[in-house]
Amino acid sequence: MTIQPTNSALGAIVQDIDLSQTRDSETVSELQNAFYEYSLLIFSDQTLTEDEQVCFSKHFCNPEPHPTNAKNRGARPEITIISNTDDGALGNAEVHFHADLIFLPNPGTVSILYCAETPTQGGDTYWTGNSTAYNVLDDDMKQRLEGLEIAYVHARPEYNPPEPPRHPIVLTHPDTGRKSLYFSPNHAKWVEGLSKSESDETITFLTHYLTQEKFIHCHHWQPNDLVMWDNRSTMHRRDSFDNAQRRVMKRTQAVSK
Repeated sequence: MTIQPTNSALGAIVQDIDLSQTRDSETVSELQNAFYEYSLLIFSDQTLTEDEQVCFSKHFCNPEPHPTNAKNRGARPEITIISNTDDGALGNAEVHFHADLIFLPNPGTVSILYCAETPTQGGDTYWTGNSTAYNVLDDDMKQRLEGLEIAYVHARPEYNPPEPPRHPIVLTHPDTGRKSLYFSPNHAKWVEGLSKSESDETITFLTHYLTQEKFIHCHHWQPNDLVMWDNRSTMHRRDSFDNAQRRVMKRTQAVSK
């Protein structure tokens, strides 16, 4: 197994490993350390059943059924089908930058996406390196953001809890102790305790700052790719694609406790 960092602000490419096989504890530990260091791991040429994907996911999290999307599931309830087919979610439109399930009190932690089918063009996914972005912030801005919380709301009312959850802008990762910007412009509504103008200014700043090209890694999918990311230190978005072409992904995910 080799782990090669990308040339981006986050991510590493892992080669010479078969994820369908049971892993020894030393290899699992090496993968876990790489995941926490790089926030994004990319594997190619994997052939996985749903059972094998769930088994692999358990090395990093406790995968569970999607909390808001019960109808787009695979044979294993832990699998969510992300596709433009009748049995999948999200269709073919662009999906803007977000962190998974941040609109819930217990938001997403680890997400793992396996590519079964993908169009020849479009459907690329982009991730932001929020830890790197935090590290290079000037000290004054770090101090201004420390302790602030943002309220998050999903566009679909049925997905939302009775009260919008508030999550910190500066998040200390529970497993690494490293600080990162934690944000989801697709769901952000207001900054708790600030005036509307100050709140809007802060949300606009975070949106533009984190989506600078220098903080982004883009992945052009191939069939049998598997990509996993840490929602606590990244955001991601997806390009639109031609609905005449199939894009079928299988996702496992976990939420904070």
